[in-house]
Amino acid sequence: MIFTALALFCCTTIAADSPRNAATPSSAELKSTPVVLPAEGINSAKTDAPKPKVSASTNEESGLGSSTESAAAAIEPALRAPIKPAMGESYETPRQRKIWYGLIAVSHGTAAFDAWTTRRAITGGFGVEANPLERPFANSGAIYATTQVCPALMDYVGRRMMRSSHSWMRRMWWVPQAASASFSFGAGIHNYTIVH
Repeated sequence: MIFTALALFCCTTIAADSPRNAATPSSAELKSTPVVLPAEGINSAKTDAPKPKVSASTNEESGLGSSTESAAAAIEPALRAPIKPAMGESYETPRQRKIWYGLIAVSHGTAAFDAWTTRRAITGGFGVEANPLERPFANSGAIYATTQVCPALMDYVGRRMMRSSHSWMRRMWWVPQAASASFSFGAGIHNYTIVH
């Protein structure tokens, strides 16, 4: 079967107008002079050949056209359709951006207040950290850094909601930051009242 496929492939690659027996050309055939066609025959035989390029300086010298016309033709866009921007439409307004920055300051400030009051309550012996993720850091200054993780995450979520394509998310973008700030403020007030 492989031999049959190979024979079929080899037979189809032989050109139809080629001679069946390959004879070596005689010395008389090799020494024959080549046929020279007139120039008109060569040009008509090559109808699909590309036209020669003409530079702008040649155009100006010959008076065929100005370089601005050829430059304008070269700059012409391929498509007339408007170009779609790479980024999607942003629904964020300058007012919302200012409010978002204000909520960043409030949420991170209340998280620092919560960390300060928690550290103060723990070192005074008035209580323990209730959050199991914060408990390993409650006895050191690292609590100030770890309490900033949740507000940073809520800032990111609020920003994504503000720029969302869903209208209900764009109306509620401030909720994650406000909830984070109010939770931290409530925890800080609770810790402060325990100590005093």
